Amino acid sequence: MAEELTPETPEEEQPIKQRKNGLYPGVSDELAENMTQGWADTELRDLEPVAQAGHAAARRAALSARFPGERLVVPAGNLKTRSNDTEYSFRASTEYAYLTGDQTEDGVLVLEPTADGHEATVHLLPRSDRENGEFWLSGQGELWVGRRHSLAEAEQLLGLPARDVRELPEALREATGPVRVVRGHDAGIEAALTDKVTAERDEELRVVLSEARLVKDDFEVGELQRACDSTARGFEDVVRVLDKAQATSERYIEGTFFLRARVEGNDVGYGSICASGPHATTLHWVRNDGPVRSGDLLLLDAGVETTTLYTADVTRTLPVNGRYTDLQRKIYDAVYEAQEAGIAAVRPGAKYRDFHDAAQRVLAARLVEWGLVEGPVERVLELGLQRRWTLHGTGHMLGMDVHDCAAARTEAYVDSTLEPGMCLTVEPGLYFQADDLTVPEEYRGIGVRIEDDILVTEDGNRNLSAALPRRSDEVEAWMAALQG
Repeated sequence: MAEELTPETPEEEQPIKQRKNGLYPGVSDELAENMTQGWADTELRDLEPVAQAGHAAARRAALSARFPGERLVVPAGNLKTRSNDTEYSFRASTEYAYLTGDQTEDGVLVLEPTADGHEATVHLLPRSDRENGEFWLSGQGELWVGRRHSLAEAEQLLGLPARDVRELPEALREATGPVRVVRGHDAGIEAALTDKVTAERDEELRVVLSEARLVKDDFEVGELQRACDSTARGFEDVVRVLDKAQATSERYIEGTFFLRARVEGNDVGYGSICASGPHATTLHWVRNDGPVRSGDLLLLDAGVETTTLYTADVTRTLPVNGRYTDLQRKIYDAVYEAQEAGIAAVRPGAKYRDFHDAAQRVLAARLVEWGLVEGPVERVLELGLQRRWTLHGTGHMLGMDVHDCAAARTEAYVDSTLEPGMCLTVEPGLYFQADDLTVPEEYRGIGVRIEDDILVTEDGNRNLSAALPRRSDEVEAWMAALQG
């Protein structure tokens, strides 16, 4: 990685100085002057708006109606240091991307109240300054990290007026009237508003934006389908290289799926769970450093995040050698039966909890049937005894966040009624820990989860991840075909 010169302070009027321990002692006046000259005009003109620009405008209008007369501030967030002078890859805050279609670090959307609603403006960093040398001396200058859009270009892409974000903190400090800000993304913006906002009012804004995403528009549904389709191809990639994973570790699986996510999307939507053998009983096994052995099960929970930040969330539990043992198949088929019951319960007008209850009832019945817990089933469910082995809820909302709409009020989420356009996961599982002495020894270390992304439709539901087989015999046939 090359070593750039960095400014001691971000203020434009102060000189940009070299980093400590840089190899060059300084910048001569002649070089500084030379670097200001001889550059072509690269301004982009006649740009088409981003695909979600119209949808984002409708979302801003709905937010405006919810908070008349109040200034609303929604930051994208800032780069975060990984170590010393390197940063993590930037991912814009969900609220900001949802309302703008933009993913630029340091961006801030401001909705200024007007007599008949709000005027929305996006505040961004402009092109790097070539006159003061920022573009080649600053660690975030365009010569080092790449070109960013000019404010004029951003206006064409987003359909919004664009202003220099460096001037925003002072403007916010001088602003009067009620203000709300989405917290947790930009400390500088929050500091500028520190005497103007309250935690309670800001939390209400976050809740409203979370609930706004409960029902997806047609653009969002299309992106979720795209994410699921890419994810299915990623699962196929993994099956094709299981021999290489056996020769190395779970990391080969993680890397294989990540390649698909980066080629067809932005990233993975969350840390991939590539859990082989007893690791499958750890719900969020993301270390992915264990062996992959023939005869074991591989629980792969992974999702591609699209370039517009919508993610899939899919799980399949696969026999590493392509064939389930009799006991693995018995446990897998029980989870499949539970998932079928859960998916069947997803329809408009149903209670959100119905799919969870339906799946849990099936799993409780199987645990009683196998003699692992004393029945009857109603007693097991009333006392929650099945949870020793089912562990987690059967699903969650899905969208720009893998656990989408998490800040929504309980009455608008888990205690609500399903509506067309909602998208949720159905993911029952059974997990028998390696040290669980309450189950027969042959069960220990087996973990199974099956997860699909289900869209509520006008007349029922649609499985967005149906491209991947689920039934045990179909899984085996699919793996055999992929492996030739």
